Amino acid sequence: MDPVPVDPLLRRHRIALQLCFVIPGLSLATWVTRTPDVRDRLDASTAEMGLVLFGMSIGSMLGILVAGALVARFSTRPVIIACMSLVLAGVGTVALGTAAATAPMVACGLLLFGAGVGISEVASNVDAAELERQLGRPVLPAIHGCYSLGTLIGAGLGVAGAAAGLPVPWHLTVTLLVAVGLFAFAVPRLRPGTGRRPRTADTSAAGAASTTRPADPEATAGARERRLYLDPRLLMIGGVVLGMTLAEGAATDWLPLLMVDGHHMPAGLGSLVYAGFAAAMAAGRFAGGPVVARAGRPTVLRGGALLTAAGIALVSFVDSPVAAGCAVVLWGLGTSLGFPLALSAAGESGPDAPGRVALASRIGYVALLAGPPALGFLGEHHGLRAAMVPVLLLMLVAAALSPATAPRPTTAATGEPETDSSALAAPRQDVGSGTHPTHSQR
Repeated sequence: MDPVPVDPLLRRHRIALQLCFVIPGLSLATWVTRTPDVRDRLDASTAEMGLVLFGMSIGSMLGILVAGALVARFSTRPVIIACMSLVLAGVGTVALGTAAATAPMVACGLLLFGAGVGISEVASNVDAAELERQLGRPVLPAIHGCYSLGTLIGAGLGVAGAAAGLPVPWHLTVTLLVAVGLFAFAVPRLRPGTGRRPRTADTSAAGAASTTRPADPEATAGARERRLYLDPRLLMIGGVVLGMTLAEGAATDWLPLLMVDGHHMPAGLGSLVYAGFAAAMAAGRFAGGPVVARAGRPTVLRGGALLTAAGIALVSFVDSPVAAGCAVVLWGLGTSLGFPLALSAAGESGPDAPGRVALASRIGYVALLAGPPALGFLGEHHGLRAAMVPVLLLMLVAAALSPATAPRPTTAATGEPETDSSALAAPRQDVGSGTHPTHSQR
């Protein structure tokens, strides 16, 4: 076994980052399970709720656009600390906006939340993919499972709060206090230095490059990123990410309202259905490693996409609350491994693994946080059940694209993947960057 897993500092660091996975999941699930109550308190229509959710989308988009540059400049530790603080500030602002029944303030809180999550998630996934390469075994599903664990806990508390009639502002405030405690425990245990990129110096003459920055790193990084956008294999993997994360985002943002408005469930039962989705996601991610090792990444992704499509079809076309509740379990299990496995595939798809993971992450979070508001506008005109049909179709596309996630041929063919990945790993270790798992995941 590699010595890395038993390194005490790495273990403490991994625990800290797993807690940073839990915090966004816990916070987001608290919001999602109470969206029917928030909608009633704001007296908002489905389209108006879509606009409120668009605040999270805008924040996330802005965060995703600057995430790579921030990590390259400052490394992941300060980025995670600053952006997790934004997440906590967002939860507090949503609590205040809900107490005041002010939709713009709620949207502003979601904007802060989305920006914090968008930036920190990109940084985290770069680190998680690097950790997986160093360990030589699939660990991304379990790492992302910590996010799902947070959503499961948040969903359970949300169901209990809704059943007890706990006012939403108080519920959000309690969640904020718990999240602050977890964050205070995690911050001192985060190792510094990961992700800072004097890596462009690798192309310079050996020796001087290890201690000096290149003259124009922005231009070099821009050219490298443009090349990534022209890689057909990476774009196909991005298509898998797009479908899987849209399916996850659709459930995260709309599932309770879909059950309440589309299948006429009580609000508490709608929240309970979302808790079932979160439980299925967590179970799939924690148990997924051995399944992937046995069946292979493309097979698992294809099966997951088809399972998700079956679940969405039952929710959309079968007029039965019982069938819909059971179908949500298929939906959760099917999407559970999509994002982490696609990120692994992106990192292995060619040179510049961190850049490839960052690009796949951006595609994922565009779908995760921009897609659901668009579904809200569809739901306003056609109903939320009909609004899920485009998600179903994208899952079929993801199943068709899943062969692109297979491991590339060995270096005998091109020399690119294996050689480049190991070349990337070595300098990071020399700098003392101590790769660490991070929060997804969704």
